[in-house]
Amino acid sequence: MSVDVVDVREEPRDVPERFLSVRDLRVHFPTDDGLVKAVDGLSFDVERGQTLGIVGESGSGKSVTSQAIFGLHKGSRARVSGEIWLNGQELVAAHESQMRSLRGQEMAMIFQDPLSAMHPFYTVGAQISEAYRVHNDVSRKAARQRVVEMLDRVGIPDPDKRYDDYPHQFSGGMRQRAMIAMALICSPSLLIADEPTTALDVTIQAQIMDVLRAAQRDANASLVLITHDLGLIAEMADRVVVMYAGHVVESGDVETIFARPRHPYTVGLLASLPQTSGDEKWLRPIPGTPPDLAQVPPGCPFHPRCQLSRGRDRCRTEMPVLRAADAPDHLSACHFSDELARTGAPT
Repeated sequence: MSVDVVDVREEPRDVPERFLSVRDLRVHFPTDDGLVKAVDGLSFDVERGQTLGIVGESGSGKSVTSQAIFGLHKGSRARVSGEIWLNGQELVAAHESQMRSLRGQEMAMIFQDPLSAMHPFYTVGAQISEAYRVHNDVSRKAARQRVVEMLDRVGIPDPDKRYDDYPHQFSGGMRQRAMIAMALICSPSLLIADEPTTALDVTIQAQIMDVLRAAQRDANASLVLITHDLGLIAEMADRVVVMYAGHVVESGDVETIFARPRHPYTVGLLASLPQTSGDEKWLRPIPGTPPDLAQVPPGCPFHPRCQLSRGRDRCRTEMPVLRAADAPDHLSACHFSDELARTGAPT
């Protein structure tokens, strides 16, 4: 099984067979400074039970993508186009009532800030119980029992007592566990985790990911993991989508992306990681900053920061498309990715 990112111009427009299929997704926001193209032509597939990691700097379009899948842009000023298929149902054109029936039951999201995602005036248990009762015709007593079982499953001590606590009475790690419990309460088939370990220490991060991994395995759920943490991607993902300025610039299986990156941006992300061996003491950041999404430069959006471009006219004028790099399922949107294949890194 595989997770594929495709050039949508070569993809037939029939209903995809994958469990989750995103085709030519565009999410644009009109502003006083122009049209912000937060996501601009994104395509990928995920099969049931697989984990897709979406990685990139802040502002690359990762969270906007997750919100589009979850239908959170409906009713806003955002202009959303393209197709999102979940288990044979198209979501972009779906009515809000259809989305409400899917949220929680068929798909669930784990937000990066559980304190702001939970209502401060209601107990944690009551909020998780409400999420369960929306999709299940059960009594309050039965719902409470189910919630207590789920809180215990995600590792919250004394779950029967903590059911009646408010979000501010939970630590950061426990709030994230409670969010996972809420996401899993109806056994959804798709989990979207948006920076699930942000602001947590490394020990709690490992515990949270263990809980998420076990829950995914038990339900055979697909997981879309959105993060800037490449270490987390290496540990959790089957395949990886690298995003920059609203575009996919590289995709492939996790081993290939880390061992043989074929886009200068991916090379830069990997090079910026702290080194655990060797004599090098300094980090190697990517020069420059991400572009203003209301004024993305022509050609390749990464070319102003790219050491491989060297002012080449093609990089400045022609937008590269995803094409096979060193394998059919390893795709790169770089005009000169073959140079990386020879050198291993831009010079």
